[in-house]
Amino acid sequence: MGNAVISPNQQDTLTHQCGLYMTTTSIQDGVDEIFADARQIHAQAIERLECGDIRDAAEKAWCATKRATDALVLALMGEEPGPTGFTSNCLDDLVESGRATNSLQRRYYSRLSQLHGACFYTGACNRHTERRIRETDAYIADAVALSAG
Repeated sequence: MGNAVISPNQQDTLTHQCGLYMTTTSIQDGVDEIFADARQIHAQAIERLECGDIRDAAEKAWCATKRATDALVLALMGEEPGPTGFTSNCLDDLVESGRATNSLQRRYYSRLSQLHGACFYTGACNRHTERRIRETDAYIADAVALSAG
């Protein structure tokens, strides 16, 4: 993965397409706060998993994934996305521009589909659900590492 440079015109285009909005704190403060939130939510997911509530754990792990992705978008694009669709669009744009990895993108969509959609909403949790919940910490760590670049 190279560190692609996005021109101001490309930044404006990405900002418009992703439906981003401005934050009221400095960008780095916002990034740090959102990553901290993602870690806290993931810790709650592990607690719920250990209590036997896999559906709630799956939803919390998905929320931690979304928050970590929001922080990545804020770090690299300068603005925080809103709803999931905007976060997804921005992640796709970051991958296309070479600023995020295909691996992160695949894991994001896997969690959206399996943790949020299948397990939480329909109760269709499977043998991979617990692994995805537990591995959310690696997703967060990878997003943190990418946010520095």
